[in-house]
Amino acid sequence: MTFNPLEQRGIPLDRQVRNWSELAVTPIDPDHCDPYTRCRIITMNGIETEAVMFSHHMARHCPDPEVKRQLAEVRYVEAQQQKAVNWLLPGVSSVLETTIAYEQVAVDLTAWVARMEPDPYLKQAYQFGVLEDFDHLYRYANLYEMIEHRKAEAIVDQLTEVMPGRPTVRHHRHPADNVRDPYDRQRADPLSKLHALTIMSAEQQTMNFYMNVGPTYMEPIARELYQEIGLIEEEHVTHYESLVDPGETWWEMLVNHEYNECYLYHSFMEQEPDPKVKAIWELHLNMELEHLRLACDLMRRHDGRDPAEILAPELPNVLTFEPNKQYVRDLIAEQLDLTTLGAGYVREAHERFERMQQQLNGDGAPPSERVIAQHQELFNREYRIESEGSHPVPALREQY
Repeated sequence: MTFNPLEQRGIPLDRQVRNWSELAVTPIDPDHCDPYTRCRIITMNGIETEAVMFSHHMARHCPDPEVKRQLAEVRYVEAQQQKAVNWLLPGVSSVLETTIAYEQVAVDLTAWVARMEPDPYLKQAYQFGVLEDFDHLYRYANLYEMIEHRKAEAIVDQLTEVMPGRPTVRHHRHPADNVRDPYDRQRADPLSKLHALTIMSAEQQTMNFYMNVGPTYMEPIARELYQEIGLIEEEHVTHYESLVDPGETWWEMLVNHEYNECYLYHSFMEQEPDPKVKAIWELHLNMELEHLRLACDLMRRHDGRDPAEILAPELPNVLTFEPNKQYVRDLIAEQLDLTTLGAGYVREAHERFERMQQQLNGDGAPPSERVIAQHQELFNREYRIESEGSHPVPALREQY
C-alpha cells in the first residue's frame, strides 16, 4: 500500500507538546529486546538531533521573525521527540554496550542504503564507509571483552558479524581527500537525497556521542581508542555531508529533512516488534506529517516552488534493518584496499595519505592496533563473531 505524506494530515502543531509524564517513556530491556529495536532508536535519535540543529542553523540565517517563530515552535517539538527517542535507551547499559550498538547501526544501516542506492557514485561512498565502521565494531568488541569481560554477541545477537574490516589505522586520510562530489539536486533521485541525509545524520550522532563519552573512561586504552575512532567519525561526517548538493535552498533542505523523518518513522513503525516503541514511532510520524505540511507551505511562500517538484510522490520501500553479512563480506573481498584521492578512490597509497599517516602515527602503533594486541596478550586470541559455515576472512594486514 503506497503512502504519500504530502496527502496526509497529522496532529495539529498546537496539540503536539507533551507533558513530563508523557515524556517519561519506559526504556527497552537490553537483555530481551530485539537488537534492531535498539538500532532504530539510535538512528532516530541521530535524525531528530540533526533536525533540531538544522533548524537552529536555519534560524540563525533567517531575517524573517515570523519564520523564526514557526521554526522555534516546531523545533521545540522536535527536541521533545529527540528526548523521548533517546530516553528509550536503558540506563543500565554501559557506554561500551551502547557504543557497540552504535556501530551495529553504522554497519547495517549503511550496508542497506548502499544496496538500495540507485546512483553508482553515491553507492560507492556508502560501500567505502561501511567497511570502516565494520572495523570499528571489531575494535570496540575487543575492548568490551577486555574491560567488562563480556562478549559483544549479547548485543549484536549474531545479526551482524564482528571481525576485521578495513583496518582502522588506514582510515586516517588528509582532510581534503574526505570531500566527495555532491549529487545534482535537479537530477538526483529523491531516494538518493533521503539516503544522504539519513547516513549523514547517523554518522554525525556517532561523532557527537564519541566526542562526549570518550573521556569518561579511566582505562588509558579506552580513552585513546575513543579519541582515534572519534576523529575518524569526523572524517565520515565530512565524507557524507559533502554528498548533499550545496545549491539546495534553506526551504528545500527544510522540506527534505521533514520528508525524511516521515519516511523513517513510517519505515520503523512498519517493522517494529515492540508495541510500546511502535506506538512512539506512530505518534512521531503523525507529528512529522504536520511538520512536513508546514515546511511545504514555507517553501511555496518563500521559494516560489511546489515541494512536489523535488520530493518522491510516495514514500519509498521501507528502510529495513536486517543482516547484511554476505554483502559486507563481498565488499571486504573487493574493496578492502581502497583509499581516497580527491573526490575519487584509488587502491594505492599516495603521498598525501602517507604524509597524514606519518604525522598521526609516527613510529608507534595507534590505539586501534594496540587494543587488539592487548586483547591477545590477555586472552591469547582476538574477539570475533563469524557466521557458522562461512569462509574465514584472510588476515587483513597482509593486504597492505
